[in-house]
Amino acid sequence: MGVPHLLIHHRQDNVGVVVVEDLTAGTDMLAVITEDNSDFRMQAKQATPIGHKIALKDLAIGDTVIKYGEDIGKVVAPIVKGEHVHIHNLKTKRW
Repeated sequence: MGVPHLLIHHRQDNVGVVVVEDLTAGTDMLAVITEDNSDFRMQAKQATPIGHKIALKDLAIGDTVIKYGEDIGKVVAPIVKGEHVHIHNLKTKRW
């Protein structure tokens, strides 16, 4: 399989977590779904720091972001599959 770049915990997640240092735009990432140890490949659209999220599909304004099988917030700017997901395009629903 190789060393993963991205971990996804549940099949319903729509973001994964970067688990390597210095992930650069254009990287052909190995993504592993830990729930069932399946994997797939996708391309990183932007450089993304370790521990940050990457979209697994296109997300529109108002969509719910799911990480670890949980609702972690709503999309506030369009996100393309492979892009960095962080405070510039994701906000909590708590306030």
